[in-house]
Amino acid sequence: IMVNCNPETVSTDYDTSDKLYFEPLTVEDVLRIYERERPEGAIVQFGGQTPLNLAGELAANGVRILGTTPDMIDLAEDRDRFRRMMERLGIPMPESGMAASEAEAIAIAARIGYPLMLRPSFVLGGRGMRIAYDEQDLREYIGDARGVTPDRPILIDRFLDNALECEADALADGEDVFVPAIMEHIEQAGIHSGDSACVIPPVSISPEHQATIREYTQRIARALRVVGLMNMQYAICGGRVYCLEANPRASRTVPLVSKVCNLPMARLATRLMTGARLAELHLKDVSLPHYGVKEAVMPFPMFPEVDPVLGPEMRSTGEVLGMADSFGLAYYKAEEAAPPALPMEGTVLMTVAERDRAGLAPIARAFHELGFRIRATEGTHRYLTDLGIPSEHIRKLHEGRPHLVDAIMNREIALVINTPIGKRGQQDDSYIRKSAIKYKIPYLTTLAAAQAAARGIAAVRKGRGGVRSLQDYHRAIAT
Repeated sequence: IMVNCNPETVSTDYDTSDKLYFEPLTVEDVLRIYERERPEGAIVQFGGQTPLNLAGELAANGVRILGTTPDMIDLAEDRDRFRRMMERLGIPMPESGMAASEAEAIAIAARIGYPLMLRPSFVLGGRGMRIAYDEQDLREYIGDARGVTPDRPILIDRFLDNALECEADALADGEDVFVPAIMEHIEQAGIHSGDSACVIPPVSISPEHQATIREYTQRIARALRVVGLMNMQYAICGGRVYCLEANPRASRTVPLVSKVCNLPMARLATRLMTGARLAELHLKDVSLPHYGVKEAVMPFPMFPEVDPVLGPEMRSTGEVLGMADSFGLAYYKAEEAAPPALPMEGTVLMTVAERDRAGLAPIARAFHELGFRIRATEGTHRYLTDLGIPSEHIRKLHEGRPHLVDAIMNREIALVINTPIGKRGQQDDSYIRKSAIKYKIPYLTTLAAAQAAARGIAAVRKGRGGVRSLQDYHRAIAT
């Protein structure tokens, strides 16, 4: 029996469930359905955050919650309780604190140091989250939140700058735990996981760090006595793996893992929640002969005045999957499915924040070797010239005409690479990103995505290969 209020999801298709209740997801409505149907129990793991928020109240009203218990769900979501558990397990997390007043927040910030990740106590889809680079940012956030009180505290975490973010999904029966896949994010930490492209299997996470991620995931799942699915989010910074959060439910990664790894995650999790043991499912680790890249689909073309820079608040409205025998080709396919597609030739506009320039050199060299012409704003142009990488200077908007917006408007630019790091860059450069969207020019706002784009273009030039069905990919895993 399916209860859903979203007409855009596949779970409202007439043949997905035996019965479909198209009703609001509130305690009252779910209880009325439960009392009418008298099912064995209710599964809350497949509907994102909303059903988890209902779990405690439903259980208190006599509903049997199948799978992970409401108390363990609350433990994972209560940042204080979860942090205490992580300290007992000896698993590192970014330093943090909880502030019930502006003075407390400033004191915590002084102890942890900037930049900081700020968020309300309970959030959905990263809503209300922000990165603070200084005390002014912190005071503005508290003002925007219309005050901070003991009833409405804010969570303050040390922001792991330039960290690599990744995720792991787990299937568990309360004791045994199976981790089918680790997903490496293309964008760095600080971009909401729903907005970041990600790849299975990882392309730059060391075997040692992958082993640590698997071990931490198994230990946390056992400590939470997870039955069914769990999604973990990690960041790798300074050679160390940090746990960011645990979600005792199916994440948006479940269909990605299912398709790439030939593993029916939802079906297996349901069997575990209804009493099966993990050992009965005979699951084993496999070495994947292909790559799967998920890319987020953004709504920015519909909102031309909105700055499309990515951050901790989720903005994507969908996602696509590209699969191929190489990471580069899989990434290109994913970008093609979430247009505009990457160009095969032309001019690349590069305007990169000063702190990012050290990472720009290999990317600029790669595009130059691919035959692309490079045009760059003053600081970036000077940096590339010093390295001996050919580029042409192009003016910013306030430096006189012809400027880079003219070049974008005249279709002289095939690809925009612009990294807005820090609040000044995010505000000052928004017109570049808005212009790219207006004229349907592909744009990249992180160096990691730019590096992946260069690999993707290079891979496609060597040949796209033939069209293969999902079943073909799955047969290759079996052999």
